[in-house]
Amino acid sequence: MGQHQQKGAPVKKWLVWILAAALTPAMAWSAPYDLVIRGGRVLDPETGLDQSLNVGISGGRIARVSADALTGVRTVDARGLVVAPGFIDLHQHAQDDVSGVLKAFDGVTTGLEMEIGVPDVKGFLARKSGHSLINFGTTASHSAARAAAFGQPLAPTELIPASGRASNDPATAAQLAQMESHLQAELDAGALGIGMGIQYVPGATREEVIRIFRLAASRHVPVFTHVRSAGRKEPGSSIEAVEEVIGAAAVTGASLQIVHINSSCLADAPECLTMVAGARARGLDVSTEAYPYVAGMTAINSALFNPGWQEKFGIGYDALMLPDTGERLTKARFDELHASPKSTPVVLFLNRQEVVDSVIADPLVSIASDGELGHPRDAGTYCQILARYVRNLRTVSLIDAVRKMSLMPAQRLEKSSASARRKGRLQEGADADIVVFDPATVSDRATYEHPTERSIGMRFVVVNGVLVIDKGSLVPGVLPGRSMVSQRDIVSGQDRKSGEQAP
Repeated sequence: MGQHQQKGAPVKKWLVWILAAALTPAMAWSAPYDLVIRGGRVLDPETGLDQSLNVGISGGRIARVSADALTGVRTVDARGLVVAPGFIDLHQHAQDDVSGVLKAFDGVTTGLEMEIGVPDVKGFLARKSGHSLINFGTTASHSAARAAAFGQPLAPTELIPASGRASNDPATAAQLAQMESHLQAELDAGALGIGMGIQYVPGATREEVIRIFRLAASRHVPVFTHVRSAGRKEPGSSIEAVEEVIGAAAVTGASLQIVHINSSCLADAPECLTMVAGARARGLDVSTEAYPYVAGMTAINSALFNPGWQEKFGIGYDALMLPDTGERLTKARFDELHASPKSTPVVLFLNRQEVVDSVIADPLVSIASDGELGHPRDAGTYCQILARYVRNLRTVSLIDAVRKMSLMPAQRLEKSSASARRKGRLQEGADADIVVFDPATVSDRATYEHPTERSIGMRFVVVNGVLVIDKGSLVPGVLPGRSMVSQRDIVSGQDRKSGEQAP
């Protein structure tokens, strides 16, 4: 009997193993994940998930979110840390390598040039492909289309024309047709929408604005717009400028994002936000964003500084500062720089902190940096949200801050980009763009005097499944950033109606 039991024991062990395998989820027995993030506080702003879990990543996607133990080729310990979808910046002008690093330390995994767009979409996407730390993309530029129609095409690195014919003159019927053709070609090249800096091209008539909105509606892409003017002086107030673009959206059916409502509306930002809420309540697809700084930045030779700018903004020359030197301007210095053909950046101290704070806390407002080298918003926007508004002021909850910085921007793009449906979420099947940060220490450090200081507190940052920040340090030699859009990614009208992704 004893000898028989000894022979049968191995058989029983095999039966137990087979039964266990049959009862265990198949994923547990698959090959190890490429990367496992273990034991962090996992936040998903779409579902409201807020739980200590493990995240398994394979092939650039989130493959598993589970309380089960997961095995990875690399496992990082996230206990005591927050695990969230990577932040999406819809308003990132600076697309250079230095800014890409600053954005990664600030938790940004996707940085898109959407307010203005670039002069050459195809060239931009080709230059960035395989050479970017974070994901990238752009709108088609109305400013560039206008400059080309006036025979003054922008250089590849220029965003807006200097004050002159291309910015100040109304377009002829032939020039309008040329603009529309130009923008159609840029959308075909992979642009995510149309960017309109109306304040920089004041010669654009109301008819021109409606024509461009109508084009965007026909192509099922949003318009991102810097509105025509700012301040309280009528005509040309912030309220009038917001009214213009909401009206254009209403009569054309175009989706609309009003950029940096904090700096476009200034003291009237609460009323402008009420206008956005009213438009949305009546079925219009209108949204907005803001950055958490009292100062803006722009080119000093642009049409924004056409005569009357002091009265419009309610500021003097000393409210202007050169970012490279900290020099505050005088009339003589301003006149010299404004008349120069060279595009010189200038910081404008326009707003009040209490206005900015109220805008950031509004649930309709997503976060976008308007990032350019020379301004601290390029390096510190997102970590400032987590430090100032979540941890210190407590006017924004952690899950809502994550929503403002990830899900809301992704949702703004979903009608035009199928890939946006995989962004801004921490769910199985989503792109593995992930931030892991310490909620107790995360903070911005960039200032107006030192605008390129890196944020702190991002322990791990993952872009398309690849670690770019590892234990708080930049990983050398990795460039996993991808274009947000390709020609195959544009969602057709039929796809939109059915809710299905483009093939």
